[in-house]
Amino acid sequence: MTKQIRGALILLLATTIWGSAFVSQSVAMEHMGPFAFQAARCFLAVLVLIPASWIFDKAQGKKNFGKNWADKKLWKAGLLCGIPLFLACNLQQMGLVDTGAGKSGFLTAMYIVIVPVIGLIRKKPFSPMIPISVLLAVAGLYFLAGTTGSFAISDLLLLGCALMFAVQITFVDIFAQDIDPIRLNAIQSLVCAALSAIVMLFTEQPKFTDIWTCSLPLIHVGVLSMGAAYTMQIIGQKHLEPSAASLIMSMESVFALLFGWICLNELLSSAEWIGCVLIFAAVILSQINIKKKSAPVN
Repeated sequence: MTKQIRGALILLLATTIWGSAFVSQSVAMEHMGPFAFQAARCFLAVLVLIPASWIFDKAQGKKNFGKNWADKKLWKAGLLCGIPLFLACNLQQMGLVDTGAGKSGFLTAMYIVIVPVIGLIRKKPFSPMIPISVLLAVAGLYFLAGTTGSFAISDLLLLGCALMFAVQITFVDIFAQDIDPIRLNAIQSLVCAALSAIVMLFTEQPKFTDIWTCSLPLIHVGVLSMGAAYTMQIIGQKHLEPSAASLIMSMESVFALLFGWICLNELLSSAEWIGCVLIFAAVILSQINIKKKSAPVN
């Protein structure tokens, strides 16, 4: 198995987890404000990731556990990845207030268009299949969303969210190549938790009882979605170009629909099935001849 295929499979597993987390997010958001939700979710991820890094260090025979956390390069990368992650997650929550879920998913996933544009600015080569894959994915997302042509202020927030996710994906590509992914995710989660908590103090009045009521959904989105899946993103992107990685991550919309169908008996329309097929085809195409056509990725 090549590094590219392994990276794609790891990233695909991460998107599966993100897709399954939509149910838990919906339940939690009925009792908590967006900033309180993000702060709790990310703080829980940090609590899990720190001991996880110690366990992996032991398994690999690494010493100097505390010294490994003192790396300035690690903290710089965590800060630079954490800030756009904080902005993306919370812009999405604010945009969801006045925009339907389908249209929100469509606009958020526009990072699949923005990432290749950033790649062109960086003069980073990518597979010639990427432009075709992006067009297919955009068409697929449109079918999934069932969106209309109307536009509102909340839509701008969601486009801002897409831009920030694109920046986060790009920063992971730039800074994460030789950095421990568990520690990097712990620090970006800490940054997201701290900034969300600061805004929460001025905008929301969360109650401990509300957090306790949402404990199971928070464990799901904190441990699996934020802790495990974002670590997988960092690992998967080590072996993939950002444009291909963003296309695979757009499968989150497909998995969210499929989990709703399986777990909540939500029926999929013909258009949604077409959207799923188009996005799946886009992801497959993005991986064709990637090793031959694109620049080597370590």
